[in-house]
Amino acid sequence: MTSQTSKPAGLVAIEKEMARQNADAIASFEAAAPAAMTIAQSLRKSGRLLLLGMGGSHAVGRALEPLYRSLGIDAIALPLSEQLGQPLTLVGKTVLVTSQSGESAEVLRWLAEAAVAGDTFGLTLEVGSTLARTVPSLVGAGGTENAFAATRSLTVSFALHLAILSALGEDPAEALAILHLERKPDVDAAVAALSDVSAVVTSGRLMQGVAEAIALGLTELSRIPCFPLEGGQLRHGPMEMLGPNVGVVLFRARDATSDLVARMAVSALEAGSPVVVFDASGENPIAGVATIDTGAASGIAAIFALLPAAQRFMLGFAGARVADLGMPIRTTKITRSE
Repeated sequence: MTSQTSKPAGLVAIEKEMARQNADAIASFEAAAPAAMTIAQSLRKSGRLLLLGMGGSHAVGRALEPLYRSLGIDAIALPLSEQLGQPLTLVGKTVLVTSQSGESAEVLRWLAEAAVAGDTFGLTLEVGSTLARTVPSLVGAGGTENAFAATRSLTVSFALHLAILSALGEDPAEALAILHLERKPDVDAAVAALSDVSAVVTSGRLMQGVAEAIALGLTELSRIPCFPLEGGQLRHGPMEMLGPNVGVVLFRARDATSDLVARMAVSALEAGSPVVVFDASGENPIAGVATIDTGAASGIAAIFALLPAAQRFMLGFAGARVADLGMPIRTTKITRSE
């Protein structure tokens, strides 16, 4: 898998997406400014945000929940499938529907069945999609992501949110600087640390949304079970599954929850699990774990710092387990059935 000609076609496609994700993210941020201002005005008026999506798009919402809450916005992320069956009221809320294709089965049904209010907006990569045609939408640069497993679509979606956060008064400079750097940390130690596991738990605190996005990609590409569990939830019972065959991957940023993530790393080591920490805290590495230092960052800047390193790990981990990396056998890129 070292030469381009010997790589699986699916891996080549993913790497092409990743190679341009930062440039597309920067272009998306810049182009989204006018529409992002409209969404910011809606959020200032409502003070309440419902983030809807499926798969990686839902993980984006989970990652943004705490960032909007820190600005005084009552934000909650919900899978669109859950909103269809167990709906929260939309009254008085700003609604953001994220779908990279804008054509997922749940998106189409929700748009057809829900009473879409005036404060409903879309985030998508496809300007001609049903989502973009139905509601005012932020459209990411570069068009639809074609490779299986979300990489570029995640980074671009986060950049669209960066535009909204900027319109709300957040300084985007740190996040943009990280996007311009395009760091490529060496993840070989992390891949080696988890070489013998048969299942993975990903976890974080404020970075839990990133943990959920990477767990999804790990499962899709490696075809082994990968469970995303928020750090507190992991404490409350599921640690019974830990041991030498279950790897633990933690996400840590420069914030008030960093120490809780460090404590979990120690506890997981004591339970016998090999542990990897993707670390944007700027603090000293934890003894005994494979630490991937992504530089110190917080908030959405930490997401941009952690994500590319975790994506590289995702490919290395899966590449050691499947020969046809990036070629789905049970699902499709755009899920068109419920």
